[in-house]
Amino acid sequence: MAEEVTYKNISPAELAGQDLNKFTIVDLREPDELIVSGISGAINLPFSTFPKGIDDIPKDKPVCVLCREGSFSEDVAEILADRGYDVYNLEGGYKEYRKLKEKYSLPDETATVTETAASHEELFVDARSLRCPGPIVKVADTLRELPDGSVIKVEATEDAFYSDIKVWTERTGNKLLSLDFSDGVITARILKSVGTDGKTEPGSAEVSAGIGNTHIQTGDDKTFIVFSGDLDKTIAAFIIANGAASLGRKVTMFFTFWGLNILRRKEKVKTVKTFIEKMFGIMMPRGSKKLGLSRMNMLGAGSKMIRGIMKSKGISSLEELIDSARAHGVRIVACQMSMDVMGIKKEELIDGVELGGVATFIGAGETSDISLFI
Repeated sequence: MAEEVTYKNISPAELAGQDLNKFTIVDLREPDELIVSGISGAINLPFSTFPKGIDDIPKDKPVCVLCREGSFSEDVAEILADRGYDVYNLEGGYKEYRKLKEKYSLPDETATVTETAASHEELFVDARSLRCPGPIVKVADTLRELPDGSVIKVEATEDAFYSDIKVWTERTGNKLLSLDFSDGVITARILKSVGTDGKTEPGSAEVSAGIGNTHIQTGDDKTFIVFSGDLDKTIAAFIIANGAASLGRKVTMFFTFWGLNILRRKEKVKTVKTFIEKMFGIMMPRGSKKLGLSRMNMLGAGSKMIRGIMKSKGISSLEELIDSARAHGVRIVACQMSMDVMGIKKEELIDGVELGGVATFIGAGETSDISLFI
């Protein structure tokens, strides 16, 4: 009987003690996670698009696969081992490797950028009282007046800024030097950067003054704005999203206004709210099982009828479609501004939801060949 081919595990300490040039490093995290932290020379093969690009991984040296926490990389390492690769899985993922890196000051890909920025005076930008799109607009307005190579330190208190600033810097060609979230304050350090010949790095987007007027190359990502909170429209949205994910596409679902009710937990969560926010909460459906139909709702009888028919026909329920979407890497984003307007707190949302603003949506839309408003 043939011996089973399998992968090997490698600890962060073991990897740090190796000459990384002797490995092909495959990083399964999403591109926006690599902006701030990564391993120099790694191949980015996002898990959300896997197995696209797998055939481009060279076999001339051992492959080390890593993800955020080590779970996805195990599956990919096993697949690569079956395909004849000499493959290692990084235990604990980049999360544990970064802890080791910070403890022992191991070098990373941002070192040269930080050195460049050190010679420039740092300007403080206070965006703590602003709401989406205010923080991003203030960053753009500030950088517009500064020379190339300037560094700003921004503080904001809106949770969506953590996602927005990563996407904004990536799409405008500026450099995000660091990003921290502590005690409710998000702190970002940004280097205004324009590449040679008036082009941003990595060179695919032309800019004016380093902050805008970009020419973006679209890809095959899919983006959905889920505005409606109707059961039938929501089912359609998640069916399409699951289908796109099954084709290996990167899918972003941006939930805003009434669509936020889909993401609410079914159980009541104790939070501090104003009177108006409490009234909103009483009047709006709590979670996917409380959604009504856009037509023939009949005081909720229509919704129950549709769910019964779907069950009898063997069609996945909305809750099963949501679970499937999350399991297949669909990015679910809740609009921070709409949450503020409607009095919805992040503690009330189901697991796996990230908060974002207009920059997060625009960034996803620019790399998509399809954007749907539902």
